Amino acid sequence: MISLRPVLNVLGFLYVGLATAMLIPAIVDVAQKNADWQAFVFSALLTGMVGMLLSLAVGGSLLEGLDTRQTFILTTLAWATLPAFGALPFLWLGIDYADAVFEAVSGFTTTGATVLTGLDGLPPGLLVWRSIMQWMGGVGIIVMAIVLLPFLRIGGMQLFQSENSDRSEKIVSRSVELIRLLGLAYVFLTVLCIASYLATGMDLFDAFNHALTTISTGGYSTHDASFGYFTNPASGWVAVFFMIVGSLPFVLLIQALRGHPLLLWRDPQVKALLGFLALVSLTMTVYLGINMRFPFDDALLRATFNVVSIVTGTGYALGDFTQWGPPVVGVAFLLMFVGGCTGSTTGGIKMFRFLVFFGTVRAHLRRMVRPHRVMSEEYAGTRLTQELSFSVLAFLVVYMGSVGVVTVALSFFDLDLVTAVSAAATSIGNVGPGLGPVIGPGGHFAPLPDGAKWLLSFAMLVGRLELFTVLVLLDPDFWSK
Repeated sequence: MISLRPVLNVLGFLYVGLATAMLIPAIVDVAQKNADWQAFVFSALLTGMVGMLLSLAVGGSLLEGLDTRQTFILTTLAWATLPAFGALPFLWLGIDYADAVFEAVSGFTTTGATVLTGLDGLPPGLLVWRSIMQWMGGVGIIVMAIVLLPFLRIGGMQLFQSENSDRSEKIVSRSVELIRLLGLAYVFLTVLCIASYLATGMDLFDAFNHALTTISTGGYSTHDASFGYFTNPASGWVAVFFMIVGSLPFVLLIQALRGHPLLLWRDPQVKALLGFLALVSLTMTVYLGINMRFPFDDALLRATFNVVSIVTGTGYALGDFTQWGPPVVGVAFLLMFVGGCTGSTTGGIKMFRFLVFFGTVRAHLRRMVRPHRVMSEEYAGTRLTQELSFSVLAFLVVYMGSVGVVTVALSFFDLDLVTAVSAAATSIGNVGPGLGPVIGPGGHFAPLPDGAKWLLSFAMLVGRLELFTVLVLLDPDFWSK
């Protein structure tokens, strides 16, 4: 029987941390003389009380750390329950339950899809809370991707597991130092992003909120027009830079900050991601210049900004790219599946898995030509084993299958094909806006039926948990001794 006591203990601490974070938007509302501060204080009291009671009830159960099965359970429960508590301030402020949960799930998973309208007129505390949820979700994604997923062996992530680590060891105790370094790097980059936005003319409120949602590749904005609200092109270029930073492996970013920047460029997935972004952005720039008659500098910014935003799953918008013609819409849909690098804040399939997939296909084609020749593909000097290739292929099949299943399920809510397919893809990939007039860059998810919002909330969570983290809990063997 799996002991849930250490799992509940960690969850209790997470709830207390979440309650503490809720006090920040309360302070903002008090400073702005907005009565909505009460919603955050009451939500913080309830969340903190649950967390403290939970930790006290199972206190001392973390002495031996967590094993792999307990980590599966903790990871799933944390991502499923934190948005439930994060939705409380929205409920206090009179927002519909389905909308509140959808907004909180989208925030913590850094998806960026929203059901709220009139952002420019919303209370400042509520806008700050949306940004904080994405910022917390971003650092949580990094910790999960770097510390937990390699040991859970999901979709080829075992390649990033330290060679001298024993999988039977407890996970939590030896990861404290790495988590500390990740946190420090995350805070440093956030502060640097705030300073950069301020230098482009943003006011402090906008700079703070957009820095939190840029480095986390979350995409929540304080304005309905998203980045179209800002007239200084420099703000857009700052966003492009930090969206790319958020999509890079944070372990390598830490090493770069320590004086080894070349380690970033030596990583195959970093080179592939930067090359891919450059190629697609330049192609889109040429298209906008020829077909839409945009000036070169405007075309370059709009193309690069939107390509980077979609690929990294940030979800910011600089203009409604769905109005630029069917080719742009088609490219945007395909970009939803890409994602950034492993160990970053991004969603999607991720560049590492594409490299392994293409390497596996290339090896298979070579064997077809020379069946008796021994060939092997490598990634960063490590041979791609049959287990690794199968793990990635299994992930790709389940990923695409999940998009298909969610699309069919959404069709039962009378959604058109473009809305259903793009909503499924953007939710599983944690990208943000979809396509079409309803949920596209110029729209929002509010018009969707409540049932569709619940389904998409589940899809966002499953996508963030890398699919297999949830699926493995459905296997009876997982729960047997």
